[in-house]
Amino acid sequence: MKYLLAMYMNPDVWEALSEQDRDEVMSGHGEFIRRIRESGEMISTQALDAPARSAVVRVTDGVPAVTDGPFIESKEFLAGFYLVECASPERAYEVAAMIPDAGIKGLGIEVRPVVFFADAETESGFTGG
Repeated sequence: MKYLLAMYMNPDVWEALSEQDRDEVMSGHGEFIRRIRESGEMISTQALDAPARSAVVRVTDGVPAVTDGPFIESKEFLAGFYLVECASPERAYEVAAMIPDAGIKGLGIEVRPVVFFADAETESGFTGG
């Protein structure tokens, strides 16, 4: 089963860390990626830009409207994710616990099962319902 391991950022928590702690978190991601590649559980990962550089698109009566910024105001925002394939939810929790951010007080990793998956090479068979 595929799992999305969503990493949320709280800038206040991040800024309160020492530069050494921030460097350890960032370098820890390289080690984490190496480990889950070796285990065969890695599918992909992406880091996302800050909410200030995002936009929201809504279509009303067929007319798209683009507004600046995140959909909702909050301190935490989605900073990135890992997409992994694990044999069980328990293994997905173990893998999430290896992500350096999980060890930082005030941060955490959301583990969410993937119910639909398609990529550029895979025929999805999605029927919309």
